[in-house]
Amino acid sequence: MLAVNVSPYQFSRSDINALVTQVLLDTGFPVEYLELEITESGLMENQQHALSILKKLHNQGVHLAIDDFGIGYASLAYLKYFPIALLKIDKTFIDDIPFLEGDMVITATIISMAHHLSFQVLAEGVETVEQLAFLREQGCDNYQSYLYSKAIPADDFVKLLANSLI
Repeated sequence: MLAVNVSPYQFSRSDINALVTQVLLDTGFPVEYLELEITESGLMENQQHALSILKKLHNQGVHLAIDDFGIGYASLAYLKYFPIALLKIDKTFIDDIPFLEGDMVITATIISMAHHLSFQVLAEGVETVEQLAFLREQGCDNYQSYLYSKAIPADDFVKLLANSLI
């Protein structure tokens, strides 16, 4: 899956559907492997407009994710209508696990709610084995962070990937 961040400005003020269509045509990239990440705040600026855009992207076959979930002003009433495949829990909730009970409760609640809405869940910023253990216990589907690997150059990534397939 290729995840691409979309800025709130680009999402709300450009014809993102036409842009995605053109890029897919120009590159030949398979749409089923494309995921667009839109921040929670970007979706909430104009919920009706956002819903229309998301439905069109979803109908094209694009996977959609809400990035930085929990730090914006999501309307849970709208969340249930968005054709989202993935909800990414913001790093600020992960940082103090297992030391702050409140962050653990919020994170567990987000995971449960997302699963009940049939969303996959990814936790951002997982940096300790304790955080990962807690997230696994809660049923979090995926994580991203430096725990597995620091950011590396593309050539090194290809080597890492090739070695993991052996």
